[in-house]
Amino acid sequence: MTNWDDTLSMLKDLTDAKGVSGFEREPRDVMKRYITPYADEVSTDNLGSLVAKKVGDGNGPKIMVAGHLDEVGFMVTQIDEKGFIRFQTVGGWWSQVMLAQRVTIVTRDGDLTGVIGSKPPHILPVEARKKPVDIKDMFIDIGAASKEEAMEWGVRPGDQVVPYFEFQVMKNEKMLLAKAWDNRIGCAIAIDVLKHLKNEQHPNIVYGVGTAQEEVGLRGAKTSANYIQPDLAFAVDVGIAGDTPGVTEKEAQGKMGKGPQIVLYDATHVGHKGLRDFVVGVADELQIPYQYDAIPGGGTDAGAIHVTMHGVPSISIGIATRYIHSHAAMLHRDDYENAVKLIVEVIKRLDTQTVHNLTFD
Repeated sequence: MTNWDDTLSMLKDLTDAKGVSGFEREPRDVMKRYITPYADEVSTDNLGSLVAKKVGDGNGPKIMVAGHLDEVGFMVTQIDEKGFIRFQTVGGWWSQVMLAQRVTIVTRDGDLTGVIGSKPPHILPVEARKKPVDIKDMFIDIGAASKEEAMEWGVRPGDQVVPYFEFQVMKNEKMLLAKAWDNRIGCAIAIDVLKHLKNEQHPNIVYGVGTAQEEVGLRGAKTSANYIQPDLAFAVDVGIAGDTPGVTEKEAQGKMGKGPQIVLYDATHVGHKGLRDFVVGVADELQIPYQYDAIPGGGTDAGAIHVTMHGVPSISIGIATRYIHSHAAMLHRDDYENAVKLIVEVIKRLDTQTVHNLTFD
């Protein structure tokens, strides 16, 4: 029997919410509901990113803690004459994790269940069976008999299509399985950072942010950073867990349960040295576990935030997660809680002079 608590309820509400890039209203509403009690002011930029402001010292530096609201998914592009749905991927997908998976089409008339299909292997030539099916050759089957029937049910080009999976606590209750950990876990961390600062003195202004459209080009990070004009920023996202069979430490060194990942380098961002050293110093002082990561083939919102205005010293904090960009991913609750603790303790030490000193370190 799972020992259910308020944190699990929040994580379930966030991850079960449907919101691919450009359709973030539902997860934004969930995040707003949870973060509002801890914020002095909550607003939204014109692209749909949520910004919750918590003032410690109104003359202090502005600190941005950003997770992204959107998840990878699909968009309806066509309905063929037989009622099958053609679609566009939204965000990065690996074709091998898609076939036979259940999806939800969010229509004007309500949600519809579908399944991703392709030609059955039984009728393919032997050589073709050995190759992954191209995404362009897949379709979504909603059980409609015709284009007219699908449209009667409310399906239209432009509708979002969301992977279907319900939040689940594993037998080891530290292990949490859900869709959209990428990146509702970052949104949860932003909520909990403001929660932990609710009754604390802190020498700055903290912004807990849920950005829009990260998976299609870090777009909400650009607009929300311009909106806030932060002095420092933390992008909180998932990282790669390298603790599954066949993965070498050289390929991915992150391990679930070993602490938040401090990202040294990714394809869009070099972690700011001064801020990184400060974060590591706080973690060492308080004996908060952490691990390093480098992701040469990926990126986070820090990639857009750090080149906003005249430049914003930024760092990415990752949560080692298995099976990202699929229907179900897994992470470890301790990493989430230690990330919150670390960011809160760092923020409590970020006054005007400290930020000035480490900015130019």
